[in-house]
Order: sequence, then C-alpha cells, then structure tokens
Amino acid sequence: MDNLEQAISLMKEGKMEEAVQFFTAAIEEKPDDPVGYINFGNLLLHMNDYDRAERFYMKAIELDEKAATAFYGLGNLYFEQSKYKKAQKNYQQAMELGLEEGDVFLMLGLTFQHQGHQKLALPYLLRATELAPEDESTLFQYGLALAQTEQIEDAQNIFKKVISINEEHSDAHYNLGVTYLLQDKADDAIQHFDQALTIQPNHELAMNGKAAIEAILNEE
Repeated sequence: MDNLEQAISLMKEGKMEEAVQFFTAAIEEKPDDPVGYINFGNLLLHMNDYDRAERFYMKAIELDEKAATAFYGLGNLYFEQSKYKKAQKNYQQAMELGLEEGDVFLMLGLTFQHQGHQKLALPYLLRATELAPEDESTLFQYGLALAQTEQIEDAQNIFKKVISINEEHSDAHYNLGVTYLLQDKADDAIQHFDQALTIQPNHELAMNGKAAIEAILNEE
C-alpha cells in the first residue's frame, strides 16, 4: 500500500491527523500528480479547513484543467459555505468533464433548490435517483422537489418508496402526510403524522400538522 492509499484508508477510518502525514508524503513523492492534491483537499474539507482545501483543489486544476473530481470538490466546498452559485458552476464543470456519478447530479439539484429554482432542480434530482435508485436520501430530496413544484401524486409515490426502504424515516412520513392533507385525506395524513411522531417524538412539523387537522375536525 503506497502513501496515497494509506492516507485514504486512514481518512476512511477517521484518523485524520495520521492521514495528513501520508497525504503530505504522497504529494512530496509525486508533486505533479493532481490526485494527491484532490484527496488532500477532500480531507481538509472534511476538517472544515476551507481555505486550505480550496488551495489544494486549485493546485490540482492547475496541474490538470480537466480534473473533474477537483471541480466536484470545489462544488462541495462552496456548498458547505452556502455559496450556491459558485457550487453550481463547479458541479456543472465537473459534469461537463465527464463526471457521471449520482452524487454530482444530487448536489447540483440541491444547489438549484437552495437558490429557489425548484423546477431547474428536478431533472438533476431525477437523474440522481436513476443512478442510485435505492438511496433514500436522494429519493427523499427528489420527492421534496416534486412536492415543491406541486406534483403531489408523484411526490407521494416517491415518499412511499423512501418509507419502503426505511420505515423509520420520520421526515418521509411527515411529508407523505402533507401530500394526503393536500388531497383532503385527513385520516391518512394524521396516520403518517403519528408515525413521524412515534419515530421522532419532537418532530415539530408533524405535531403542528396533526394539531391543525384536529382543530379543524373539532370545529366541524
């Protein structure tokens, strides 16, 4: 196992300080290889050292202007700092350079969501679900985007799929309840609000939703 492989292994084990030493050694061995800089940038990003992470990603791009994963890393860096427009630009650049993984489509979709462009987010989130059809987090974000663009039945089906993967997904139960509420199916809505509260007793949105329905029913 060379220095780079050792560093990545240590990083996965959460041994960040040890990983730093091996990443440093890997870069000293191959100073013109962008891979070492990209992975060191990933480590620094994980440690919330944004300024240094940015410098390492930039160095990788300086060495290889077609290093798609460096642009992806920059996208993640800016996303973490809520710089969504800059994140969007770098995710798009990574995709143009051939990065086709589900995560880049998911993150690009999320940048559009955070900028209030729900409809623009949809095709990227859809593609992310196609690449990772059993990933509950990706499916949930796609369901939210569908709901936010008033595609209620489609959103409902996605939230049901999330729950089929993970019955304990309280937010999926809550949002499924909301879709039923929008269809005037109060009993089904309350059922899923209750399930959300069983899983997460302090789920304020579910509490508020259930209380609002019960108040309306008591008035009738």
